[in-house]
Amino acid sequence: MNMEKQQTENRLAYDTQQGRWRAIRETWWTALQLGLTSFGGPIAHLGYFHTTYVRRKQWLDEKSYADLVALAQFLPGPASSQVGIGVGVMRAGIWGGIIAWLGFTLPSVVMLMLFAYLMEAFDPGAAGWIQGLKIVAVAIVAQAVLGMAGKLASGPIRAAVAFAAMSVVLLWTSPVAQVSVIAAAGVLGWWIFRKKQGEEEAAPKQAGIPISRTTGLVCLGLFQILLLGLPVLASLSGSTGIAVVDSFYRAGSLVFGGGHVVLPLLESETVASGWMTKEEFLTGYGATQAVPGPLFTFAGYLGMLIQGVPGGILATLAIFLPGFLLIVGVMPFWNAIRTHAKLQGMLTGMNAAVVGILLAALYHPIWTSSIDGSIEFVIGAGLFAMLMFWKCPPWVVVLAGAAAGQLLL
Repeated sequence: MNMEKQQTENRLAYDTQQGRWRAIRETWWTALQLGLTSFGGPIAHLGYFHTTYVRRKQWLDEKSYADLVALAQFLPGPASSQVGIGVGVMRAGIWGGIIAWLGFTLPSVVMLMLFAYLMEAFDPGAAGWIQGLKIVAVAIVAQAVLGMAGKLASGPIRAAVAFAAMSVVLLWTSPVAQVSVIAAAGVLGWWIFRKKQGEEEAAPKQAGIPISRTTGLVCLGLFQILLLGLPVLASLSGSTGIAVVDSFYRAGSLVFGGGHVVLPLLESETVASGWMTKEEFLTGYGATQAVPGPLFTFAGYLGMLIQGVPGGILATLAIFLPGFLLIVGVMPFWNAIRTHAKLQGMLTGMNAAVVGILLAALYHPIWTSSIDGSIEFVIGAGLFAMLMFWKCPPWVVVLAGAAAGQLLL
């Protein structure tokens, strides 16, 4: 069954009540599996998503996936989670987006909230299996880069854009580097590729977005209302719960790309305010590296220390809510943007830049923090072969990597 036929059947399956429930159940189960096995941070997560949603499930094609990644990188919030939400929306509507987020996020939130009670008895730095999971991330991202480069960075011009993006991101260590690179690649693509787009490539297929533009506008409006209104409400009420929601919502609203970039904001919101010590903050961050799922679930640990279980739930919902509202708000307009003839060149340039950014992340921090010598390289090459040539499921590769890492002790 080819990809186009599979995607047609996916769209038809959603057109009936029974099909909707089936799509929601399948979205939940797939996202939960990813939430239990996706180690390695946001860039590695994009590799897991590519393997599952594009290569194995065939819920969307390469270009739709790359466009969605570029969109998520360009919006504030946790980029990998927003990509997962976007896939869920295309698969099963707004409930699919919610279910995709919940399945991907819930496992690590539960683990980190439990860890808040056990942090004195757990030393993540002494676990060899964590090193093995870092090597798994190398294999996952390498496979994703290789697959995307062949389709999105082919030819001398697009390869040059990808190389330039990689170079800038590695040499310019700034939180705004990725956003700036994608924006610059979009402007460059507008001028270079706009005349050739119709000759070289067919117009991208319409992605199924089963939510209305009215819903999208409501989400965008709610994002702005909460961003402006929560600080006022927190100052007037004096409630710790509302203060937690305000702090974590603001952190989730002002970070591009997510992941490690949010840590300075979270530290200023939690340590400087006196909610916890720096040692408690750093201990939780170490634990976050050892669990699967998005790094934003660190908020569950922090909220647990601040206000127990209610605080953990509130902090998690608050930090993810801005990214959810933005991606759902923009997606109803996505087809009009990505199929507009004059914008195709812009997206071509942005897609090539995404490949370069992924390649930069493969080197740093993933390679530099994972491959320390010949033994780690051999393990990484074996895991890559399991994915690329032997077609092993990602969860099998994760278990193999964890076992190999434990043997390194």
